Amino acid sequence: MSAALPMALRARFQEYIAEGLSGRAAAARLKLSAATGVRWQQKLRKTGAVSPAVQGRPRGHGKLAPHQALLEELVVQDGDITLPELAGALKEATGIVVHSASIGRFLRRLGYTYKKSRWPPQNGSAHV
Repeated sequence: MSAALPMALRARFQEYIAEGLSGRAAAARLKLSAATGVRWQQKLRKTGAVSPAVQGRPRGHGKLAPHQALLEELVVQDGDITLPELAGALKEATGIVVHSASIGRFLRRLGYTYKKSRWPPQNGSAHV
């Protein structure tokens, strides 16, 4: 899906419509396609604004959303738990099979982060 056009452009379009131009004429002045002008004018009539529609999938309706409390509790109990261990614990507790990467994305959306620790190599030589 393409990115939405800027709100400043939409505001100028709305001003042109308020001045009495048609959707096609306003679009031509802003160097937009006539189809965009007609769509924006219809949206302006229906809703009173030409703000962009929400894009993407709706939040909070995935497979992991109902189990958020369980995952947060597992992370709080053991801060060093790995994603595969979380996937295994979730499967044992609820029977739901989820890939560990999905759990990682879910936890990042909730604000959980991790930091890799740096340690010297096993042989004692300095890292170059």
